[in-house]
Amino acid sequence: MFTSHLEEFIEEDLGYNDISCTIVPDKTQKAVIFAKENCILAGTGVAKEILDYFGIKYEQLFDDGDFLVAGNTIFELEGSAISILRAERLTLNFLGHLSGIATLTRKCVDLVSRQSKTRIAATRKTTPGLRRYEKLAVIAGGGDPHRFNLSDSIMIKDNHRNMMGLENAILEAQKRASFTQKIEVEVESVSDALIAAKMNVDIIMLDNMEPSEISDTISALQAEGLREHVIIEISGGISPANLNIFADTGADIISMGSLIHKSRWIDISLEVKE
Repeated sequence: MFTSHLEEFIEEDLGYNDISCTIVPDKTQKAVIFAKENCILAGTGVAKEILDYFGIKYEQLFDDGDFLVAGNTIFELEGSAISILRAERLTLNFLGHLSGIATLTRKCVDLVSRQSKTRIAATRKTTPGLRRYEKLAVIAGGGDPHRFNLSDSIMIKDNHRNMMGLENAILEAQKRASFTQKIEVEVESVSDALIAAKMNVDIIMLDNMEPSEISDTISALQAEGLREHVIIEISGGISPANLNIFADTGADIISMGSLIHKSRWIDISLEVKE
């Protein structure tokens, strides 16, 4: 994290007249950060940057991606009592939010792994300003981060098709793409999937299709000898409740915005030692 970003977060939390943290004697204090429920841990990198900024010494007992049971200590701390209080909420917010994403991601990864080799991926439906951390939390949970930004790869979506037509959009993307960039096309029909595959795109996303439609589309690509040359991604309306049905369709990737925007914060706490 850039120091300027970290200081913006700290400024937001401390404000201009922090009395609550300064009423305690500024002596050396020990404390622990621990999980109050089972989870997959994420966000320790950000937590360490916050602790370093405030000059707090720490011992890290678990790493991102580790499974924690309620009561496990993540960090043992020692430092200025005032600094520990000032670092507390920001540190816990990141750990709780990111561990929630990692925990939901791991749940989905485990569900799918029981029946197929399909990979679980995130999307760009992230919290503005926090994308890099939320994507890293997906990785900690065993998922794929997908694109970090629009420059990572070229995705042709429904609005591109509506504005310039599918074939024109693909041709323009191919003309302007770097040799390092993949081209992905979002489609909603078998016919468009066949057009995209015949035009040698790298990835086809089957958007908001029912499981039977996905299977039919993949079968059509196989019949044309096109299936092995393209990555099939599916997305839209997929949740842990119906994930097993979509995992049986034969898709390579299942991308889920809900990994982030429907994850639940994990209860993580800081407690000073007497």
